[in-house]
Amino acid sequence: MANVQTRRNFLWTAPLAAAVALPLTDTLLHAAPAEAEPRATFKVFPAATLEGMVKSLEEAPAAKDIVQGNVGISITISAEEKKAAKEFEYHQHRDHVFQVLDGSTQYEIGGTPKNARQTKPGEWLAPESEGHTTITLNKGDMLVVPRMTPHKRTTEGMVSLLLINAATPA
Repeated sequence: MANVQTRRNFLWTAPLAAAVALPLTDTLLHAAPAEAEPRATFKVFPAATLEGMVKSLEEAPAAKDIVQGNVGISITISAEEKKAAKEFEYHQHRDHVFQVLDGSTQYEIGGTPKNARQTKPGEWLAPESEGHTTITLNKGDMLVVPRMTPHKRTTEGMVSLLLINAATPA
């Protein structure tokens, strides 16, 4: 005889099926919601706040992290005077964006690193980079440095910079 679903069969088996499924359904309905990852809150930096940071850093040249998050982006404001990098640096997992807020600085960028050494995973230094380009950045200029691009900075006078690091996991 074929297994024909009749109203009587349904009414007879439905409570049994519900009873079997109840523990699973009950668990799903009453389970605590999964903990969501905490969301980063947005940040606003009014122009006056940034100007104040730059002025205080110019008085005592230093760097100040203004955003340091677990989203792969960090933002630093820095001021420096008469400073020169000794070597080219480049990074496997980080892109840089530099914007000159005040003053000027010179970058040597690109080329092929010579005698490079790894300082930590994904980070290298090289005393020279053959075929690099030298550019001068002035107030308002922005430079985007993709990962694995050798670069170094020389500042003859005073410069204030905004540095954005965008990193991806190793």
